Amino acid sequence: MKLNTIERPLSRAHLSRLATVALGGLLLVGCAGNPPNEQFAVTESAIRSAVSVGGTEYAAVEMHAARGKWKQAELAMQKENYDEARKLAEQAEWDARVAERKAQAAKAKKAVEDANQGIQELREESMRGQ
Repeated sequence: MKLNTIERPLSRAHLSRLATVALGGLLLVGCAGNPPNEQFAVTESAIRSAVSVGGTEYAAVEMHAARGKWKQAELAMQKENYDEARKLAEQAEWDARVAERKAQAAKAKKAVEDANQGIQELREESMRGQ
């Protein structure tokens, strides 16, 4: 039994989609073999920034996570496992950014508390003067 098949040429839209998919696949394969040097620089900067604003003091858990992932990323880089190194470096960057924001928030909270304490002391002083 012979099945009827209709052969038709691929439309331009189909060819365009196929070309896009093929190019995307090539780009992904090309990126997999490159060391994530730029991501490493960004991550290192984020960790330094978090430390400089007090991340170690105010966000110890997040800083510990960032540094742990950073060390794992460096080991993956040495093994030339660039996909894993990139992934871990990105995670370390975001942990460091969370630590930085948490430290900034804690410092801001402390400043508000200090200001409120100062206001309370002024009120008490002014009440004694009356």
